[in-house]
Amino acid sequence: MDWLQALILGFVQGLTEYLPVSSSGHLTIGSALFGIDGEANLTFNVVVHCATVLATIVILWKEIIWIFQDLFKFKWNEGTKYAFNIVISMIPILIVGFCFKDYVEAIFNVEKSQEWFGNPLLIVGCCLLLTSLLLAFSYFAKPRQREKISPLHAFIIGIAQACAVLPGLSRSGSTIATGLLLGNKKESLAQFSFIMVIVPILGEALLDAKDLLFPDAEVVAAAAEASTISVGALIVGFLAAFISGCLACKWMLNIVKKGKLIWFAIYCAIVALVAIVLPYIAPGII
Repeated sequence: MDWLQALILGFVQGLTEYLPVSSSGHLTIGSALFGIDGEANLTFNVVVHCATVLATIVILWKEIIWIFQDLFKFKWNEGTKYAFNIVISMIPILIVGFCFKDYVEAIFNVEKSQEWFGNPLLIVGCCLLLTSLLLAFSYFAKPRQREKISPLHAFIIGIAQACAVLPGLSRSGSTIATGLLLGNKKESLAQFSFIMVIVPILGEALLDAKDLLFPDAEVVAAAAEASTISVGALIVGFLAAFISGCLACKWMLNIVKKGKLIWFAIYCAIVALVAIVLPYIAPGII
């Protein structure tokens, strides 16, 4: 991976991590277009994921500090309730991460997807269509808006986040749309959606770091065949992901308040069709 590819993929990761268009889906498409094997670039994945976590902390630092301040009062207050809901929302993704990590990684592998389905981007396209439908349903549905997210709703939103490990199924889109369909107030959903993902993203980065430190034979073989990633490319990818992540996080908070998610539904549908059709009409590209 050269610095230009790192710049593009880092920018895409930071931007699409918060916009409801699926960062994993876009990175899978980008990696396929660049001919990059995801297994051989664990270092880059760790770096850009850490960059997006840092972007979340920078943009939502007031809310995060408020939660910790209430937690250290050791009372059952609003901040403690919020933190409790965050913990509940992480249960489904933790189950998926510990029990189904190998299966999810296989789905992200372009070569295996091509072996299974012929079209390496078929799963991405289908999941992007599902994201589009979910965003459209949440836009046209008019449930009553609850002021606060309940523990039950936090768990259901967490299930949506766990399902969004599939490439093409947007995490922010799934969690925000699910919260809207449950009747939660849109002003609080985007903030909750972005804070709840901090620990899972860090956990994913730590698991990837573990694979780097203690790789199995297949990863070693893949890394040996792949080109190395320079420190300069990693720095470029980190900065691109961080800057675009900050912009996207702030932008998305305003978009959700205005309820304009339908445009992202249309965008996801268009990209989905391109992902599904492109390998057939231009097989030399993928």
